[in-house]
Amino acid sequence: MQRANSPRSDAASFGIHSPVMETKGCGTAIVTPFKADGSMDEAALRALVDWQIASGIDFLVACGSTGEAATLDEDEWLDAVRIVVSAAAGRVPVWAGCTHNCTRTLLRQAALLRQVAGVDAILSANPYYNKPTQEGQFQHFLALAKAVDPIPVVLYNVPGRTGVNLEPQTTLRLAEATPNIAAIKEASGKLPQIKELVHLLPRAFKIFCGDDGLALDAIELGAHGLISVASNEAPAEVAHMIRAALKGDRAQARAIERKYAPLFEGNFWESNPGPVKTILSLMGRTSDVVRLPLVRPMAGTRERLERLAGELGLLKLASVANVEARPF
Repeated sequence: MQRANSPRSDAASFGIHSPVMETKGCGTAIVTPFKADGSMDEAALRALVDWQIASGIDFLVACGSTGEAATLDEDEWLDAVRIVVSAAAGRVPVWAGCTHNCTRTLLRQAALLRQVAGVDAILSANPYYNKPTQEGQFQHFLALAKAVDPIPVVLYNVPGRTGVNLEPQTTLRLAEATPNIAAIKEASGKLPQIKELVHLLPRAFKIFCGDDGLALDAIELGAHGLISVASNEAPAEVAHMIRAALKGDRAQARAIERKYAPLFEGNFWESNPGPVKTILSLMGRTSDVVRLPLVRPMAGTRERLERLAGELGLLKLASVANVEARPF
């Protein structure tokens, strides 16, 4: 579906000039690996970044929801972003998560993030718990964008986690208000909302689906790609699915979707990223350690995840790749 050719569709009228404008495809919301003692595992994180890039992923998102950003100390959060940027070494764009429900705190943390060279964009979710109005969200995101200008800001609408929805009209207001608000990760799970965003926003404003299972439908509506959870475990396959969809190869994209739909669902049998880390640990990629208040999946869920990973060939692929198991 093409966006309407109206004045609002002209990116130049918004003054939009951003590296994010060139980004599309499949990005991985990468996990943050922990050692058995709960400390961050830098070596495992670097290895994951290398594997993701070698598998053909288009960009990486550090310290998002799947990266357990909410449980990272401030120093750990900055270290995790630095590690991903360093390991990526310019091979793919790196977006850094920066979210808080206190705008003053968000701006202070964003100032720290500005000191990390190589961050291509900042991804920030709705303020959680406070349940701000649309005007409150508008002012919150606008303050962030002004504070980090000219670094691009990617809005992250995830009402299932934050308790508030960023309405399409508010997204349009933000796109019109400042040139460095350049994209949105739309994870409301509502295809009609994605459709409305496609119609309202300028063609150059990037819309990324935040739900693996809705990605192909979102792309058919006009979205530019996916920020994925499942690509942590199957980066080559999910990236291939999204590329096929963007090229208009619906048959190929749907064939991959049908195969991996159980993985898209299984990753949320318990709270994300517990299932993802479980499968990655079975693949020898990292440990299954998560931080409280998250806990490892229950034994029954782990058995189901191991069976699913085996059926999808993920464990075989790990073995074929001669992945050396780490002594977790």
